[in-house]
Amino acid sequence: MESHGDCRSPNSPQTPHSTGCTAGGGGGGGGGGSAHSSSTCARCGGPTAFPGPPPSFSGVSPPPTYRPIRAPAINVSPESLYSQQQAIILAPVPQSQRVPIVSPPYQFQVPVKRIQSPDDIRRFHDSDVSKNFLGFVVALSESIRAHKISDSCHESSTVSAIVSILDALARWIEEIPPVQQAARYGNVSYRSWHERLVETSESLMLTFLPDDLRSATVEIIPYFTDSFGNSSRIDYGTGHETNFAAWLYCLARMGVIKEEDYQAVVARVFVKYLELMRKLQLVYSLEPAGSHGVWGLDDYHFLPFIFGSSQLIGHKYMKPKSIHNEDILENFSNEYMYFSCIAFIKKVKKGLFAEHSPLLDDISGVPNWNKVNSGLLKMYKAEVLEKVPIMQHFLFGWLIKWE
Repeated sequence: MESHGDCRSPNSPQTPHSTGCTAGGGGGGGGGGSAHSSSTCARCGGPTAFPGPPPSFSGVSPPPTYRPIRAPAINVSPESLYSQQQAIILAPVPQSQRVPIVSPPYQFQVPVKRIQSPDDIRRFHDSDVSKNFLGFVVALSESIRAHKISDSCHESSTVSAIVSILDALARWIEEIPPVQQAARYGNVSYRSWHERLVETSESLMLTFLPDDLRSATVEIIPYFTDSFGNSSRIDYGTGHETNFAAWLYCLARMGVIKEEDYQAVVARVFVKYLELMRKLQLVYSLEPAGSHGVWGLDDYHFLPFIFGSSQLIGHKYMKPKSIHNEDILENFSNEYMYFSCIAFIKKVKKGLFAEHSPLLDDISGVPNWNKVNSGLLKMYKAEVLEKVPIMQHFLFGWLIKWE
């Protein structure tokens, strides 16, 4: 008969006759008590000083077919999670809208942050400018529908100038190499890269702005410089990506980008922007800003999944489940943004795809790309444009007004 009194931590002195129970027990998985008070010996059932297992994420964890690699960034109840999912499913699909072009006299101003609370979010989303901005994103998505990246399209001098700017920003990475440091994320050389971006942003904007719109730099530069990450935190996320979309929207509001440019804006400008951001993420190890971990779509991006799913609508052979076909990813990721995103995720993340990207794995079971695209548009509105932690950094000026 073993004595319960012999159950102790591994570091406690033991006599030759003691059992030396060091197994944490089955009682440490739950509630609010300490690990010491709830741990029991696996052999005899008595109390032990050895710490019990950490509490489980009961009700929030996904089904036991896979094991999450980290907890969700935002801890929500299962009821709240379910209601959020139902709200997205039942929400109407956002529709494209034409962008109203401003006319003189121009009243460009330095944009500022306005959103601080859920009430502010509701005020923003009840406004016409919010609906028009989302409608612009939908219009960009529709412009690339059933088109490969390499398909010929109208390329204006403005589009070519923006592509050249993004090429220049990519070259700066070669000129400003990362420093050796112990930290896994956030190479400080990124701050030098971003500092050069801020210093040269006005001259970059003037390469394509017409003379009568040169004064617009005061308003559009803050959107542009905040499109590539935060230099203080050395991070990047969907909020920064949304700022890039807002910068493009401002150009459309001024008539610098026209509707006939939209396909090239996606296939030339946004694809180049995505390439630049992946390079920045890898070279400078940018921290994911506000990532939901395995519970999110992607650590950094959202829009390329929208545009990429639109590209594949009506494709005869490639379906949502094709993301699991390595030959398709290898041969078509240079033509379709959705496959490019999946291939990049599989390159930088280890383990089973269903474990590190369960949401994308679930989406692969959707029967067609049209449903994927409409679902992602609704999700972008709910999970990006309606989230205070993301939109609290969004800027409002004269082109994007706070109403």
